[in-house]
Amino acid sequence: MTDAPTTQADPGTSTGRVLVLLDGSRMSYAALRAAAEIAASTGAEVLGVFVEELNQLRSAGYGFAREVGASSGISRPFDPAGVEQRMQRLADQARRALAGAVAPHGGRHSLSVARGHVIDEVLALAGPRDLLVLGRVGWSSAPGARLGSTAKGLVYRSPGKVLLWCEKHSLPQGRVVVFLNDHVDANSRAIQAAAEVSRRSHRPVTFLVGADSSVLSKDLKGVARDLGVQESELRVRSLPSTDPVTVAGILRQERAVQLVLSRDCTLLQEPNAERLLVALNLPVTVTP
Repeated sequence: MTDAPTTQADPGTSTGRVLVLLDGSRMSYAALRAAAEIAASTGAEVLGVFVEELNQLRSAGYGFAREVGASSGISRPFDPAGVEQRMQRLADQARRALAGAVAPHGGRHSLSVARGHVIDEVLALAGPRDLLVLGRVGWSSAPGARLGSTAKGLVYRSPGKVLLWCEKHSLPQGRVVVFLNDHVDANSRAIQAAAEVSRRSHRPVTFLVGADSSVLSKDLKGVARDLGVQESELRVRSLPSTDPVTVAGILRQERAVQLVLSRDCTLLQEPNAERLLVALNLPVTVTP
């Protein structure tokens, strides 16, 4: 159900909605604050999405099911009524948090509460013009940290852009860094997304292209100018390798504060790509 009518974004409009997945975690509320600020700068509606996970409800129906308290470590019965009450509390918290985050900006907002599987329910709402914001829940610099299955599924299946948000102290002179390859359409979408981030944050942009790429610097600069990025704020660097160690070094040299890349970017195909993103701990925008 929703607190206000919601519809799929019209592919013909220039600005879709900003969707944010709310699950009661601290990072989902951090993502909500970022979503509210982005929506305020674009005039978009914020749609909060809270999903009552069907598998959890089903598990609670088994008499042998137990749950362990995250803080206490105490094992207790997994009670269906208790799970229902907890989900209701979390939905109410999400509703209040959404209203509180949007109120200072005076924007439009609504909350969708659905029961099912998170990925399916989010994809049923998202349109190609929408931006989906996800808090990087569980992401840390701890050994073995990985991109969660929900985030991974939405990154690769969302019809629009996905912003994997994390809280990080921004560098005063930091840059928006864009990874490009030889896929013209994918590059165009990534460049447009980077231009939007640059305009919102008032930060310069660095394009990273492969050493053997056919993409030309002058072409990139022309496209960037068309999107409103000043040439003085633009830098093009050759990326000798997509090896995570090499990439991490260049990103630190560029003082990256946010990454933008296509889901088809070669960097995401590298075996250690997820661990690189975890180690860098930066907001990442992934375009279709």
